[in-house]
Amino acid sequence: QVQLVESGGGLVQPGGSLRLSCAASGFTLDNYAIGWFRQAPGKEREGVSCISSSDGITYYADSVKGRFTISRDNAKNTVYLQMNSLKPEDTAVYYCAAEDYWCTGYLLGGGMDYWGKGTLVTVSS
Repeated sequence: QVQLVESGGGLVQPGGSLRLSCAASGFTLDNYAIGWFRQAPGKEREGVSCISSSDGITYYADSVKGRFTISRDNAKNTVYLQMNSLKPEDTAVYYCAAEDYWCTGYLLGGGMDYWGKGTLVTVSS
């Protein structure tokens, strides 16, 4: 069974850090680009970051550039999203998703092949 499972969410104070993980089961991530998306209450889903499969090209939303870093460990079949200098406006449910090779679906707004169920990140004092 193909699954993506996010973990690492939680409550953090403004300025703090979290590292989200996206673990795959039932398939290997080597040939897949992985995107991170988020959806805040009352808002549309937005793309946060994406990393392509073999060459590791990365993309970031302007709102997270310089604060978030996406990386992948194919040996662990896992992709990470390191989030630093968190702000209250980063509060959302974060989802990871997979598509073949490139971040095309991510760049076009979310046409991905597989989705996780999400992990909640709350930034509040």
